[in-house]
Amino acid sequence: MSVQAQQILDAVRGERQGMIDRLSALASIETSSLQPETQRPGFDLLASAFADIDYRTRFLRGNTSGGQLLALPRDRRRGRPSQLLLGHVDTVYDLGTLAEMPVEIRNDAGVPGIPGIQGTSIMRGPGVYDMKGGLVQALTALRVLRDLGLEPGVVPIMFVNSDEEIGSDDSQRRIVSLARRVERVFVMEPALGVDGHIKTARKGVAQYDVTVHGRAAHAGLNPEDGISAIREMARLVEQIFELHGGSGVDAVQVNVGQITGGTRPNVIAPRCGIVVDVRAPTAKHADAVEEALAGLRTEHPEARIEVACTHRRSPMEPTEAGRALWRSARNLAGDLGIHIEEGTAGGGSDGNITNLYAPTLDGLGMVGGGAHACNEFIDLDRMIERTALLALLLLEPSSTPA
Repeated sequence: MSVQAQQILDAVRGERQGMIDRLSALASIETSSLQPETQRPGFDLLASAFADIDYRTRFLRGNTSGGQLLALPRDRRRGRPSQLLLGHVDTVYDLGTLAEMPVEIRNDAGVPGIPGIQGTSIMRGPGVYDMKGGLVQALTALRVLRDLGLEPGVVPIMFVNSDEEIGSDDSQRRIVSLARRVERVFVMEPALGVDGHIKTARKGVAQYDVTVHGRAAHAGLNPEDGISAIREMARLVEQIFELHGGSGVDAVQVNVGQITGGTRPNVIAPRCGIVVDVRAPTAKHADAVEEALAGLRTEHPEARIEVACTHRRSPMEPTEAGRALWRSARNLAGDLGIHIEEGTAGGGSDGNITNLYAPTLDGLGMVGGGAHACNEFIDLDRMIERTALLALLLLEPSSTPA
């Protein structure tokens, strides 16, 4: 281990209890994606923590979300290259979840059924894994570098939004603007699986509303005058499921997750709608599914079909610059004496957005599991090495020739 790596690792170890305290406080503030009014206290806590490490913050009001927070070094010199730390404060949990799912620490407890987590200290609570733990890691990495007098040549800035879990529609414009101006992006989403894989690729995510319009009629008196939208949709659903390619990381995944239709049991249904979720490993695959959905046709010539894409997040596909960033992370992990691997995530993140404009590494946050579930947890013993790795990555030199 190099002298610098050892120095950083020791400094992060000294921050262990502080990290636990900050995360406990942040996770004890409920910040539901669907209740934007709950999010400001979380932003206020983060702004205070950034002020403690000589960062100035700007709260950016949202149109449909709880807003965003931009943090920059107070003494930032113009003209220097920058790098982006990216995260979100919102969670999928509704207000009141803490009453049934409190933040708690279990020392040497482990998680039943997960061998790699046995005999370790864990923290449970809504959002500790996805992804408030990653926010605390980023803050700690910046704090350690400041305390050690290690100034990155590429200036770290941080952007935290509050609508990532619902697609980042409100914050995407600002994310794109930042990604266009930075050299690289580190996304503080949780690691992939309990082995802590870094996410170097993500599937694209899209949602489509498919609606069939039929014609109403009395189901007993004159059913022949009606056109059942439900019957037409039933045929289409089978065709849509045939687009599903399996569960592998290279497979296209298509799911009809919601269906609504009809008015009354004794009325031929004049309308039926479904919501289709699509996960695609490449833009080419995503385009092919969209084309297939656009080509759907009803059997009855007088029935009418509408297909509308309500959300689309491009796949995070490997790039040459992204591969170089991954190799740097792997080498720095080796210097710390830890082994990391890469993986592809089936879900999307804001890394899908930034990867279109700057080399991006995702999944640099906490190791744990149970995202979006009542058993959400993080491995406190792994957060030290992950934070040290992030600090080393922030010290990597600029890739742009002077």
